[in-house]
This record gives sequence, structure tokens and C-alpha cells, in this order.
Amino acid sequence: MDDREVARESTGIVLPEDDDRIQPGDYVIEDYVTLVVFWLLALDVFLQFFSRYVLGNSIAWTEEMARYLLIAVGFLGGAMAARKGSHIAVEFFYRYLSDPVARVMAAVVDVIRIGFLAVMVWITWQLAQRTNSMMVSVDLPKSLIYYVVMVGFVLMLLRSLQLAWRHYREGRSELMFQQDDD
Repeated sequence: MDDREVARESTGIVLPEDDDRIQPGDYVIEDYVTLVVFWLLALDVFLQFFSRYVLGNSIAWTEEMARYLLIAVGFLGGAMAARKGSHIAVEFFYRYLSDPVARVMAAVVDVIRIGFLAVMVWITWQLAQRTNSMMVSVDLPKSLIYYVVMVGFVLMLLRSLQLAWRHYREGRSELMFQQDDD
């Protein structure tokens, strides 16, 4: 038995590359949108590199657009991570708590996460509404990037609600490890 199989058996976590059942239908709209934005970012960075080092004259808008596209990839990717339950978490305590206490702790974590994301949706909405300036090198309102961040938070909130419902239905979180008595 190799290290991956030992880790899989001891934690119960199946990594995507270990799961033969993953199909193209497992992906949802935010996956495709994030992929498109990522490739726009890659194209933009390549264009910036090419124009600066090959042509000797940098295209002005590429640096600013790369910054905003990277922000968009980060927040849209956050929705993907929320759907999969793969955001960073402290798993240490779950290993040493009894199942009932770990369930309560997982529920509290879900409530805190949902509350935080709801507040962030509200804050980014307010920020987008109050921002009246334009981007420096592109003739677009700067509030556009705040709306993209808000959409990322809304998607994370919706996916976190789905995840919390799944935790409630199943009575456990992915972070709760089954301890073997062997």
C-alpha cells in the first residue's frame, strides 16, 4: 500500500485525481467562467511580456487588466473551492474531539463562514455603489471589479449554504476524521 492509499484510508478523503467517477458533468458554470478568465489573464500577461521584451514598447493597459483579472480569478476560484469544501481549514481539533462535539464545532464553523460571506457581500455591494472613479488605463468604471468580487462572494455564500446543508443532512463535515481502533 503506497502513501496515498494510507492517507486515503486514514482520512476518508478522496482526492479528485484518485476518483475515477469525476466526469465533465461534475463542473458547473463558475468553473467554466473561471477557466475563461484565467486564460484571458494568461493571454494578457503573455501580451504584456511580448510587447515589453520583444517589441520594446509595453502596452499600457495590460498591467492593470492583469491585476483585475487576477482578482477575478481569485474570487471566482473561491466559489469553486467553497463548492468542493476545499478552503483552508484547521483540521487538528476534529481529530481529538468526540463525534458529537465535532458535529457542533462543524456547525458553528459553517454558521461563522456563512455570516462572514454575507457581510462581505453587503460590504462589496456598498463599495461598488459608492465607487465613481474610472480605471486608469481602460475606460471602464472601477466599480466593475468590485461587482466581480461581490459575485464571487455571492457564489461562495450560495455554495457554503449548500455545503452546510449537506453537513446537516449527513451529520458530519469532511473535516471530521473517522478514527480506527486498530
